[in-house]
Amino acid sequence: MELLSHTRRAVATILATGILVLTMGPGSAAASSTSSSLSAPTAPFVVNDGEGPQLYSASAVNITNDVDGDVYAAGQSVTITGDITGDVIAAAQSITITGNVDGNVRLAGDNVTINGDISRSGTIFAATVNVSDTGSFGDDVVGAAQEITIAGPVGRDVLVSTENLTIDGSVGGNVTYNSDIDARIAEGAVSGTVERVESSQSPTVEVSPWALFGSWFLGLLYALVALSVITALTGLLLPRLLHRVTDHLVPAPWKALLVGLVASITVPIALLVILVTIIGAPLALAGLLVWLTLTLATFVYGAYYIGRLLFRGNQPPVVKALVGGAILIVALHIPWLNVAVWAAMVLIGLGAQLLAIHSQRPWHRTRSEGVTTPPPPAVTSTTVKDLAETQA
Repeated sequence: MELLSHTRRAVATILATGILVLTMGPGSAAASSTSSSLSAPTAPFVVNDGEGPQLYSASAVNITNDVDGDVYAAGQSVTITGDITGDVIAAAQSITITGNVDGNVRLAGDNVTINGDISRSGTIFAATVNVSDTGSFGDDVVGAAQEITIAGPVGRDVLVSTENLTIDGSVGGNVTYNSDIDARIAEGAVSGTVERVESSQSPTVEVSPWALFGSWFLGLLYALVALSVITALTGLLLPRLLHRVTDHLVPAPWKALLVGLVASITVPIALLVILVTIIGAPLALAGLLVWLTLTLATFVYGAYYIGRLLFRGNQPPVVKALVGGAILIVALHIPWLNVAVWAAMVLIGLGAQLLAIHSQRPWHRTRSEGVTTPPPPAVTSTTVKDLAETQA
């Protein structure tokens, strides 16, 4: 229950400081930009009527008067030298509290220094936290920082997460800290217990070679079953498509490899250029889907191509696809070799598909099928005598 209360307090501090920065941010930014452009100081955003919650926002917030109520402050630096009867909630790069605070402090910043007496608890998130020998907390101190130094007294518990913790003052309760190194705590400074919570690290488990082989073999079996179903269905449903695409690989696979390599470099760049334009974004997404489909289909075409190389006869397309797919799956599961096989499969498969699409383009088919080439003129033998008579 105590840990839950500290967690709730930390969450409340983060939410409060976040809301504080959001609500006061424009005023702080305006004050900062105005003060940088003008030599004369400008009035910060302040809601201060002497009683009740007081709001401060500026590049440098300096509260010197006593405040009967809560204080909410945001800026680049926050300095409080007056006494506060309520709570202090502040967010800044540098926070210094020299006055006395009758309530709690909820602070978030880079450097936090406490020189005054805090009657109740403190929740602090910063890079460095320094509680001087003149500063104190009546109740708990909860927070997180890279370096925390507590030289003054703390009435109850200290619960922090830090890299370096130094306690020279007195702690009336327990000290619990999360760190990889031991804290520097003066002898007799802590009345209760001191507990260091180390960061949880996953234990290293040694895996036997048989377990690795079993995992590899199960993955191979799963891939054989799953991908064999895909190749079998493709061989049954789309045999002509498989044959037409792999026709571009049988005579010269290097041409398809070159086309696939060039396309793998240029197509993603072209899609990225189209994507940055507002009008071309839907077109780029559609092109990306088409490109992914072509890439995934390279396995089927690669499997059928291997089957065609093995079976030169009139075996069914399903047999060629299944046998070629099994060989390709095994090759893809062999370490080191799988990288080269995968790259060749993708590049050659993409090139073959692009060549097939290019050969099936409408204007190419119209030109090759609809336009007839006139026959060459008949060649007749002409003697020299006939040529002379013709010229005469």
